[in-house]
Amino acid sequence: MSIRSFLKQRAVEVVVSGNYVLPNWYDQSGKLRNFACRTSRVSPFRMIVDVPVVGRIGDTVSCYFADFGKLSGAIADADAESFLIEMSMTAENRRKISDQLTWLEKKQKDPSAKDARKDARIIPVVPHSTITLADGSFHRCFVINVSVSGVAVSADLQPPVGTPLAVGACVGRVVRTLPDGFAVRFVELQKRHEVERLVTRRGLNLDLDVDGPRRVA
Repeated sequence: MSIRSFLKQRAVEVVVSGNYVLPNWYDQSGKLRNFACRTSRVSPFRMIVDVPVVGRIGDTVSCYFADFGKLSGAIADADAESFLIEMSMTAENRRKISDQLTWLEKKQKDPSAKDARKDARIIPVVPHSTITLADGSFHRCFVINVSVSGVAVSADLQPPVGTPLAVGACVGRVVRTLPDGFAVRFVELQKRHEVERLVTRRGLNLDLDVDGPRRVA
């Protein structure tokens, strides 16, 4: 089934964060790499997942979501930033997913679940952005979450701790690795009402001198 066809079917537009593993994607130690992801549309049979690295159609993908547990299936269709998974599971598990989707749909309509901490993490509406390295190269990335002081991302590259880079229009350094990505601390605190927009901007010309970074354009 194509993504276009699935969009015409009954499904729940629900955002659930998780991670996934693709075949033949290994880290430096030879282990299969985990990438961050999140759902955008889910049914008991299929789901569209926003991702930093898109596999090939037909690839088997294994993923984990706190709300759904471990899932697996084949990539049925893909575009530049997401893919459609045809999920493999028993009839009993499909019933459980259906019940969970009903509950999540109701939960999403409850506006009371907001994080009021000063440095709270924001899950961006648009999860895709661009990493700019010191050599001027660009890499697509998936934004896991962001705050006024930093951002967690998942991408096809794994820069070492200390690497200067920019995520969108925000300059910083890699401060730690994560199971499915890495964390960047901004050189300058960002304004809470602007940080999501700045992080998800793409294709900017940036000065990556982290001792005094400035956005050039």
